[in-house]
This record gives sequence, structure tokens and C-alpha cells, in this order.
Amino acid sequence: MYAKLTISERLKDLRVMQKHLTLEELAEQTGLSKSALGKYETDDYKDISPYAIVTLAEFYGVSTDYLLGLTETKNHPNTTLSELHLSDTAIDILKSGKLNNRLICEILCHEHFRRLLVDSEIYVDRISEMHTEEFISIMNVGRLKVLEKSGDENALDARTLEIAEDVDKHYIEGVLIQDLLSILNDIREKHYTDSTTADAPYTADEAQKKIDEVMNFKGSDLEKQLFLVCNQLQIPYNSLKPDEKAALLSAISKSKILGKLGKHGRGKRKHKK
Repeated sequence: MYAKLTISERLKDLRVMQKHLTLEELAEQTGLSKSALGKYETDDYKDISPYAIVTLAEFYGVSTDYLLGLTETKNHPNTTLSELHLSDTAIDILKSGKLNNRLICEILCHEHFRRLLVDSEIYVDRISEMHTEEFISIMNVGRLKVLEKSGDENALDARTLEIAEDVDKHYIEGVLIQDLLSILNDIREKHYTDSTTADAPYTADEAQKKIDEVMNFKGSDLEKQLFLVCNQLQIPYNSLKPDEKAALLSAISKSKILGKLGKHGRGKRKHKK
């Protein structure tokens, strides 16, 4: 995931994630044209009018500075550091630019973060251990008596009591891991379609389908190579216009690797005289 959203990403994020609107619906509610709104959400589009910025900021309930990428704060531009109760070290770390502050914010804002924090407090302050000290003392006494009787520390009863002493610690460690993974998995799923997220690996069926498409393709060797390249780049081959195919074929034919595959025939062997 990106550490910082661009203007176009902020606009799309607000429309899709916050308002759950289509471009048509947004155009109806803001009075801005659908085509203009679509261009604003394009990565390489920079020319957004001041009127559109103000209109969209008011509609989404955020500051214009947020839309322009001047701040990461949507609704609290004047919040002082003292209100956040951060230490100097924490502020230095957050300002260093070495961390993905956006990911930190998403973890912090997740609905299960408070549970993670509470469970962390229980672990750090040894609260759960405090409540089970009496139980563990009883277990220790029982284990010693079993050992006195059997003399075998690997006996079932003795080993059961020994493991039980450490159950509480392992349990809370497992809870912490589950808390964190539940948050990270939700965030991971949310950003599944981001351009910076790795594509999911092909299943065996999908891989076989890709192979079959290439094998069944009708055309010259060079055209097959073009089809394969388009397939890998997720370019719909059949949507290419004739002049686009011709231009790409011309470029491929100049490749020292792919171009050789476009030459028909293997040449004649020279017979020794």
C-alpha cells in the first residue's frame, strides 16, 4: 500500500470508501460533470479547478488541504500535539518519514485495535498471571506430590501439571497474535486491488487456461508472441486495432529474443562437399 495518497487517490477513496457512490451519482449530487470527475481520479490528471476542489471538499466534509495532499488530516486541521498525548520520541518517529504512517493509522482506526491494546495491557502488566498465581501454586504442590509418589517427571500426571503451569502465558500470547492478524488481514483485503499489491498467483486451472489460449491461438509465430506478451501484461489482444497490432509486431520483430521467433523456417543446412 502507498504511504501517502495522491490527489486522485484521495478523491476516489472518498467517493468509493466513504460515500459509496458511482461517478454518475456523485455528478448528480455535486453538479460537477461525470467526465470531469472521472478525469480528476486519473493518476496523470493534475488540472483541477479551485471551484471543483472547494465543492468536493464541502461535499465530503474534509479540508481543501487534505484534498490537495497538504495534510493527512481530514477533519482536525487545528489539533495540537498536546491533545494527542504523544511523547517527543513518538513524534520524532512519526515525523521521520521512515514509517508508513498511513498503515499505522489504518491499524489504529480498525474496530479491533482497542481489543489488541487491552490484551496487550493484560500481557504487559501480567494481569492474567496475577489472577492465576494461586491456581499455579496449587498445581505446583500437586506436581511435587506426584513426583514424590512416582519419581518420574515424565509421567502423564506430572507432565500434565507442568504444562498447565505455562498454559496461561501461551494462551495470552496466542490471543495477541490473533488480535493483530485479524486487523492486518482486514487491511490486506481492503487493499487487495491496489496497484502496489502483488497479484494473486494463478491456480492450476487458471494457468492451464492461459496455456490453452496461447496454444490454440491462430497466427504466425510472431503474432503468437504478441498474444503471449499481451496476455502477460493483461492487455486484451482482441481489443487492439489493426494499426496498434502492426506497431507492436514491428517493435517485437526488432527484439533480439522475440524477433527470432517470428522468422519462418529454420534455414537450410549446408551440405559438405
